[in-house]
Amino acid sequence: MDIKGKVHEISPVMNVTETFKKRELVIEYAENPSYPEYIKFEALQDKVNLFDTLKPGDQVEVFFNLRGRPWTDRNGKTAYFNTLVVWRVNALTATNTPAPAPEYAPPADFNSAPQDDDLPF
Repeated sequence: MDIKGKVHEISPVMNVTETFKKRELVIEYAENPSYPEYIKFEALQDKVNLFDTLKPGDQVEVFFNLRGRPWTDRNGKTAYFNTLVVWRVNALTATNTPAPAPEYAPPADFNSAPQDDDLPF
C-alpha cells in the first residue's frame, strides 16, 4: 500500500528494548483539504533510518504494510490494534531546498561574458 502526503511530525528513535527500536512518522493526508487526516506510521529496526532526511513540510510518498493484532486484557476483553509499518519512503519535494538547475541552462555568467560578434551569417 502507499499514500502521498506532507510530513507533519517525526519522532526520535525509540529503543523499546535492547534489541528492538522504532520510530514514528505522522503524515498530513489531505484528500479533502478542508478536513486533513493525520496518519501515524511506524518504522521498525533498520528501517528507522528511512526518516533521517525528512523534515516537516516535505511532500512524501510512503509505502507501508497494514498489520493488525488482538490483545486480551485481564478481564478477558479483547481489543484489536492496527499498525502501518513503513518499508519505503520517497521524497516528492523537500522544503527549503533549492531546485537544481536544468542541464540545458546557460552558465550563470553567460550575459557578462564578452560576446564574439564574428558570426558566420
